Amino acid sequence: MLMNHRTRSRVDFFTSSEGQYFRTGGASSDYLKPPVGPTARRYWTGLVSMNSSVRPPRIGQARLRIGIDTGGTFTDIVCVDGTSGAMRVTKVASTPTNPAIGLVRGVKQMLAQSNADVDDIAGFAHGTTVATNALLQGEIDSLGLIVTAGFRHILEIARQSVPDGYGNSYFWVKPDRMVPLHLVREVGGRLNFRGDELRPLDEDSVRAAGRFYRERGIRAVGICLIHSYADNRHERRAAEILRQEYPECTLSLSCDVLPEYREYERAITTLVDAFVKPHMERYLKRVDDELGPGLQDKPFLVMQSSGGVMSAEQVVNKPITTALSGPAAGALGSAVVAEIAGFPNVVTLDAGGTSTDLCLIEGGAPHITNGGRVGPFPVRIPMIDIETIGTGGGSIAWISREGHLKVGPRSAGAEPGPMCYPKGGSEPTITDANLVLGRIPPALIGGGIPLDVGRSRAGIADLAKRLGRTMSVEELAEGILEIANWNQANCIRQMTIQRGIDPREYALLSFGGAGPAQSPAVMDLLSMRACVVPPNPGNLSAFGLLSVDWRTDHIVTSLTMEDAIDPSAVGAHYARLERDAVETLERDGIARGRIRLAREADMRYAGQSMEVRVAAPAGPVDGALIAKLIDAFHAAHRRNFGYDYRGQQKIELVNLCVSGFGVIDRPQMPKLTTTGVTPARKAMRAVYLEGAFRDTPVFDRAALPPGFRLEGPAVVEEFGSTTVVFPGQALTVDPHGILVVRRVGANRPEVVR
Repeated sequence: MLMNHRTRSRVDFFTSSEGQYFRTGGASSDYLKPPVGPTARRYWTGLVSMNSSVRPPRIGQARLRIGIDTGGTFTDIVCVDGTSGAMRVTKVASTPTNPAIGLVRGVKQMLAQSNADVDDIAGFAHGTTVATNALLQGEIDSLGLIVTAGFRHILEIARQSVPDGYGNSYFWVKPDRMVPLHLVREVGGRLNFRGDELRPLDEDSVRAAGRFYRERGIRAVGICLIHSYADNRHERRAAEILRQEYPECTLSLSCDVLPEYREYERAITTLVDAFVKPHMERYLKRVDDELGPGLQDKPFLVMQSSGGVMSAEQVVNKPITTALSGPAAGALGSAVVAEIAGFPNVVTLDAGGTSTDLCLIEGGAPHITNGGRVGPFPVRIPMIDIETIGTGGGSIAWISREGHLKVGPRSAGAEPGPMCYPKGGSEPTITDANLVLGRIPPALIGGGIPLDVGRSRAGIADLAKRLGRTMSVEELAEGILEIANWNQANCIRQMTIQRGIDPREYALLSFGGAGPAQSPAVMDLLSMRACVVPPNPGNLSAFGLLSVDWRTDHIVTSLTMEDAIDPSAVGAHYARLERDAVETLERDGIARGRIRLAREADMRYAGQSMEVRVAAPAGPVDGALIAKLIDAFHAAHRRNFGYDYRGQQKIELVNLCVSGFGVIDRPQMPKLTTTGVTPARKAMRAVYLEGAFRDTPVFDRAALPPGFRLEGPAVVEEFGSTTVVFPGQALTVDPHGILVVRRVGANRPEVVR
């Protein structure tokens, strides 16, 4: 056995009569023959050269897969035993100054709870907000941009579109540019849109740019030269020169980050990647240091925004792919639960300590978009379509200058946290309101965080005085929660109704530590089918990390009118993209037998400015396949916009895309074994509901058997979360322990399982 020190993954070798084989510590337990192709062969040769003595591996030791989701308040850990299917969960407080500390603390706590050691671990999967936080919280500085001569103002010009809500450009001021004009450098040379060289690269101007950035200490530079998506030779050569002139500088090339046309989007996405790259490098180095000997030698995978994982090494090379890492894991974990529960169409609601992430799942799969935003920055990468609002357990209740009560987006976060926390802040939050109303227990995380209800009451009472209104502490606390619930409900309305979807035909799948306490009320506000609460809702994102495949996305621009499409040229593009995808996955040790490829294409009607992405058939690329692709576009356009121009308007092929997947063995959600048991109440507690305190039964979720039903009001407690069943609602437990809350008497057909 030896270590691949580039990827920190274990590599086992053995020799048989058929030749030398190897196995990595990845998702596949298959042994692989040395891979083919120049890139893969270099990788294989590098592995073999690291150890001259090859021994047969010991099979079956590593059995535990650990998912880690680092949030603003808590770090959630899920451990799945690949042998028995057993699952364990835990939560530890996040450490915002160095998230790696909380991550490693949680891993070591999980090992102690599982009575396991380092040799039992097969690998880690991690959802991180490092890239997002760097963009939203960090000051964008020490960043440069190199462009083709004549394109210095590309960030200034940007796009004509004005964000929703501003009416027109008179009321909207463009945000500050990521790179001020004096740090944008032009270089000579020019390609046309076909990749033909019109003027050679002016290497002297590139060297001058490198010296310029070195003298000013600019730490990261994005290179975005005109039409590099068609031919990347100018960008590659410019990068070589910059590394000679300024080796310490971090570089991002648009031909690597986003090899497609639209100069502004390509430039801004490349700059975002360049900016977060040093942050991601430092973070993963900290994680590696904190893990220490033994743990640091295990495969460490990171969640991508698109809904797949990749090795830490590849993440460092292209960190922009992790912009929505944590929320994406939650959406995919929700899709697994929704399918098991029998609700293929759901809106997911992930309420944590600082925010709520919402995602639409139709037919068991979340929506994927190739154009989103991270804060004010438009990024054009494949990502799960997630909406985020500043409403979480730590969201602060405050008074606007107009004297109105507001909730969020300001948050107490993990430090100092809500007022009721042992070292909590000085302003009341949603968690404080829930505690005052008796809806959450007097201690969180299985008693690990005792809560001070007196401090919460004092904070809300002081807020009531400053509001200048005569109301009790309980009335104001209920008002805080009502505002929070409507914030979430209004976002769901926008996600669904604006797309022609009736939210009443969808279920609400609630998770996150702060979600289930209020989501049944949100369900009522929108008259949704049901509120579904998975087991361990506070750890669903971490569970989702163990439920997703490896993924790598590849794209090329190929602008072609319908009557000029050459099937052989399209086939050649797809073949190259598929080859790149396979080689990328093989570098992570994925067996050929576990690799799945999916083709897509971006298409539009001639004259349109935006595309629709459609699935492309597999198989040889010929005229019949192109015809199927065009039919798929017409159908997708009608489905998305309500009309199509079939037979009236020619289409234009814009981009060809290939996604490669390394298929894993997904963890199973076991069925509950105890049936026909009536659980005893854990306690009775005074809970403020409908304007008064009521004696309300409190149940331990772990004791609820499948098929059990109760009517509200009731509270169901578990490690990491609390579900409140309001008056007029009923809760049932499905065979897998999933809680389903419905309105009593609602005329809804039962879900067929």
